[in-house]
Amino acid sequence: MSETLLEFKNVNVHYGAIHALKGVSFQAKKGEILTLIGANGAGKSTTLRAMSGMLKPSSGEVLFKGKRIDGTRADHLVAMGIGHAPEGRGIFANMTVEENLTLGAYLRKDKQEIQKDLEHVYELFPRVKERLWQVAGTLSGGEQQMVAIGRALMSRPEILLLDEPSLGLAPQIIEKIFEIIVKVNKEGMTIVLVEQNALLALEIAHHAVVLETGSAHTQGKASELLASDTIRKAYLGE
Repeated sequence: MSETLLEFKNVNVHYGAIHALKGVSFQAKKGEILTLIGANGAGKSTTLRAMSGMLKPSSGEVLFKGKRIDGTRADHLVAMGIGHAPEGRGIFANMTVEENLTLGAYLRKDKQEIQKDLEHVYELFPRVKERLWQVAGTLSGGEQQMVAIGRALMSRPEILLLDEPSLGLAPQIIEKIFEIIVKVNKEGMTIVLVEQNALLALEIAHHAVVLETGSAHTQGKASELLASDTIRKAYLGE
């Protein structure tokens, strides 16, 4: 049985008077893909932000490798091994592709290993390598998403948080991005995937959590949720 890498224990998050996460609990197991699915406003991105230190929960616990991290600064969490490719990609539009990727390793000092990881990103994303000197803001949406994932990988995380990687992309680009997510996972990376396309997410994930209005409504093996008539009607449009 896989060990738990990251855990939410009864986590609540408030945006002022809005109760965005309501006692959410789940575990992300080492070496697996955990997907969070749900409608817009269900709390998926909020959950990732609470994991990566962008938001501090109002109560509950977030644990990474058994150690409490809720309230820890985001840059400290990057150093601990949590990488985050946020919704909307969050790349530096006025910098080159290479500068964006290099920034992902800004906390690291192991130059030879950084170069190895750059080569790995180029191998995963040949289109990124072709555009190293291009200003990132001039790339297509799919290329920007590749840069965002590549930059997160450059911190050499133990767990990679991906927020809506398919958002606004053409179907063939989405297929390519998901192939790479599977490949990175097979190389040993633990992934927490927030994804609007529930069918795609459930097809590649090991476990899934369904969020509804800030609560963990259902969770279990992704294959079982994919086979559930209730889930298929509610989230897969059947």
